Amino acid sequence: MIQFYEINPLYIDYLVPFAPHLFHNKKDGQKNSRKYIGIVLTVNGLDYFVPLSSFKEKHQKMQESVDFLKIRQFAVLNLNNMFPAPKSERTFLDINKVSDVNYRNLLRKEYRVIKVIEEKILKNAQIVYSHKSHNGNKTSLCKRCNDFRLLEEKCKDWENTHKTESR
Repeated sequence: MIQFYEINPLYIDYLVPFAPHLFHNKKDGQKNSRKYIGIVLTVNGLDYFVPLSSFKEKHQKMQESVDFLKIRQFAVLNLNNMFPAPKSERTFLDINKVSDVNYRNLLRKEYRVIKVIEEKILKNAQIVYSHKSHNGNKTSLCKRCNDFRLLEEKCKDWENTHKTESR
């Protein structure tokens, strides 16, 4: 079942050099940090998450595709930017506890739409992952995607490093 999550910004910062399409959680002056939807895919014991991005004017003209889904005019999902995150670096977001009423209402609207298209999101995530895994960088879709296998290695490295540090 897809839910909203927040991902530790230190983990995102760690991944960015290996995932040029991945956005940081928050820009200077930005009120709310980025939310992620997950779990969209589980591969080799790793759970994948998709950044939820604000709907912008440029998205009006863009057509949906296997890796780009519109959440009406509330948000967009770029499945090509999905990434694995360890349990230790993600936090379930209880929408009811979001203090900003307007933002809470927006998240509720987005979540309702996401639940309606949940099966499509899950199916498309699998297609995108499979396509990238089997085709490397041979297609335009592949070139838009994060290197999922590299991110899986980096996720495991993070877990191993942080398990060692916590001892």
